[in-house]
Amino acid sequence: MSSKRRKFSREYKLKVVQAFQTGVPIGEMIRQFDIHPNMVYKWAQEYRQNPTGAFRDGRTIDASNGAGDTRITELERMVGRLTMENDFLKKALQQLEHAQRTPSPPAPGIH
Repeated sequence: MSSKRRKFSREYKLKVVQAFQTGVPIGEMIRQFDIHPNMVYKWAQEYRQNPTGAFRDGRTIDASNGAGDTRITELERMVGRLTMENDFLKKALQQLEHAQRTPSPPAPGIH
């Protein structure tokens, strides 16, 4: 029985470490992330020793279950939504500025 060694992305490892640091029980983490508890401790220690350079060794390629692709898709969707909201707000601001610049006619019956 040959098992292939899984490789995890930096983002995946950071997600695991963040969950560990926030106090998620280790039993829940190993079920959620499908990893051995030793990996959690190892990654947490590596992150503690060098937070900015942790997991940047070039050996890690992607998450074990395609979670990286899912995350990218989710982020692209969010960028699209935020772009649409930004465009909407820009148009609303232009309309408000235009309304403030143009004098409104006096109301009928009020002199």
